[in-house]
Amino acid sequence: MKKIGFISLGCPKNLVDSEVMMGELRQSGYEITTDASEADTLVVNTCGFIESAKKESVEAILEAARLKTEGRARRLIVAGCLVERYRDELRAELPEVDAFIGTNQINEITRVCDERTDTRSLPILPIGNQSATYLYDERAPRVLATPAHYAFIKIAEGCDRPCAFCFIPQMRGHFRSRRFGSILKEAQGLAAQGVKELVLVAQDSSRYGEDLGKQDALAHLLRELSHLDGIEWVRVMYTYPTHISDAFLDVLATEPKAVKYLDLPLQHASANVLKLMRRGGTRASLEKLIGRVRERVPGIAIRTTFITGFPGETEEDFGELLNFVRAVEFDRVGVFTYSDEEGTPAFLLPNKVDAKTAKRRRAALMKEQARISGRRNKERLGSTVRVIFEGQAAESDLLWQGRLETQAPDIDGCVLINDAPEDFDPVPGKIINVLITDAHDYDIVGRIVR
Repeated sequence: MKKIGFISLGCPKNLVDSEVMMGELRQSGYEITTDASEADTLVVNTCGFIESAKKESVEAILEAARLKTEGRARRLIVAGCLVERYRDELRAELPEVDAFIGTNQINEITRVCDERTDTRSLPILPIGNQSATYLYDERAPRVLATPAHYAFIKIAEGCDRPCAFCFIPQMRGHFRSRRFGSILKEAQGLAAQGVKELVLVAQDSSRYGEDLGKQDALAHLLRELSHLDGIEWVRVMYTYPTHISDAFLDVLATEPKAVKYLDLPLQHASANVLKLMRRGGTRASLEKLIGRVRERVPGIAIRTTFITGFPGETEEDFGELLNFVRAVEFDRVGVFTYSDEEGTPAFLLPNKVDAKTAKRRRAALMKEQARISGRRNKERLGSTVRVIFEGQAAESDLLWQGRLETQAPDIDGCVLINDAPEDFDPVPGKIINVLITDAHDYDIVGRIVR
C-alpha cells in the first residue's frame, strides 16, 4: 500500500479540499501518513491569497522537494490556489514537481498520484471567473484533518465580489452554491461519525443559495442543520455585511444549536477607504448594521477583520477606524496589514502606505482590541458558562481546554480548564459547565462544575 503525505496550507476552505483529496486517495487504496519522511508521494495544497501565505506555500514546496530528493518519496504533487495564480512560473521553476493541479481539478488527485500517469504533460486548466465548475458533494469521501468533534462543511465555492485587494475570484472562479440536500446528507454523515460541531464555510457564506434562485437559503439551511440529532453547535463563517438578513438573524436568536456568533469581515470603517476597496458603506451604515444584529440576537458575539495600510489610507482614515472599534466594542477582531497583490485593482492604486506605518496602525488597533476583549472577559468572572470540551490545552499539558459557543476553532481564544470533579470523563466534544475564575485578554480560565 503506497503512502501519501499531505501538507495543507491556508484557510478552512482549502482544508476541506485537502480532506476530499485524502478521502479519494484512501478510497483508491492509498494510505494517508502524517509522517512526510515515510511518504511515497507528497501533496502540498497551497494558498496564494497574500504575500505571507505565498511565501509559506513556496517554502513548503521546497521542503517537500528536498524530502523527495533525499528520502523515499518518488512523487511530488502541488495543488491549490498558488497553482491557479502562478501556474506557468511554478512549472518552469520547479522541475522536481511531478504534477500541478488547480482548484478546479481536485478530482484529478488519484490520477496524478498514479505513477503510470505522465503528469508533466497534464494541463493545468485555467478557470477564469466563469469557467470553474468543480463542487464536491456528499458522495465525496473525506478524511477529516480536524479534531474528531468538529468539521468544516463548504457550502459554496468561488466569489463574485469586486473587492479591490482580493485575487480569490481569479483563483476560485465564480460563486456557486451546493445543493441543499447534498449539504444536509453530508452533515448527517458527519454526525454519525461523532462530529458535534459543524462549521459552515465559503468565500461568501451569506450569498448561499442566491444562484439557485432560493430566498433566505442560508437561514433555511442553518435551521435544518440545527435540528440534526447528535449535533450540538452549528456555526457560520465568512458572511458579507450587505447580506445579513433578518431571517438569518432570527435563526441565530431562536435555534439553541445555531451558535450566537457572527463572522462579519468589514475590512475598514472609513467611507474613503471602503470606496477604494470597492466595498462601499460608511461608518454610520456599519454601526447601524451592528446595532440591528445585536438588537435581534441578544448576547451575540461579533467577529470582524480589518486591513491597515490600504493604498490611500490617511491618518484621519485610520483614526476613524480606531474610534469605530472603540465605539462598537467587537468581541473578536483580526487585523492584517495590506498586501500589495499583482493582478488586483488595488495594485494599481496610488498613495501606497509604507509597511512600517501599516504595522504601526495594526499594532495600535490590536492594542485597543486587547483592552476591550480583556474587559469583556473580566465581566464573565464568577459566571458559569457552557463549553465544548476539547482535551489537553495547546499551551500546557497541565491544563485542559474548551471553547464557548462564541469562540470559533483556531482563530479565537479558548477556555483554559484547571480543575474538574474526580469522576470527570475527558471526552472531546461533550458540552460541559465551567465556572469562570480568571480572565486574560483573549482566554478565560475556569473549573468544570456539575
